Amino acid sequence: MSQREGSLDPQADDSVSLLPHLEAKIRQTHSLARLLTKYAEQLLQEYVQHQGDPFGLPGFSPPRLPVAGLSAPAPGHAGLPLPERLRLDAAALAALPPLLDVVRGHQAELNPRVPRLLRRLEDAARQARALGAAVETVLAALGAAARGPWHEPSAATAAAAAAASAAGVFPAKVLGLRVCGLYSEWVSRTEGDLSQLVPEGPA
Repeated sequence: MSQREGSLDPQADDSVSLLPHLEAKIRQTHSLARLLTKYAEQLLQEYVQHQGDPFGLPGFSPPRLPVAGLSAPAPGHAGLPLPERLRLDAAALAALPPLLDVVRGHQAELNPRVPRLLRRLEDAARQARALGAAVETVLAALGAAARGPWHEPSAATAAAAAAASAAGVFPAKVLGLRVCGLYSEWVSRTEGDLSQLVPEGPA
């Protein structure tokens, strides 16, 4: 009994000493997700604004084209264990930057005179990468690594880009709308999942 207690005490001490650092990282990551949720909404609005008709018209419902390597959060996402949800969040965030780069490339050809939109897309790719890395750090601190097949999205991204380019301007615009929408959905979902880890009290 005493031997067991002696073996557990150092682990308990380590947990206590690491807790403030983990709390700080969780708060920091949640704050980043909350900020990017606002930026993602702004990006989606600005993207629609510069695509012309019928984008942005009341009642317009674009086809929900599949995006290779990425899908929307599943309806049952909220019912999964929190570590599994965060793994899915991290995987989606890892898949988003190259897809956002594809969209930026299309927009550079279609809307070369809208540099702010191009900057927003570039920033979104960088911010998704940063948030994904932060979520992975939180997962590692919780003892739940987040490596999975979506961490190698380059082939899927190339396929999506080739398909959109070959299909024409309208499908390329729809692909961009879909990617921007997925970015908004996953960042918002990540914020919601992280909020369950934030200790009570002011952030």
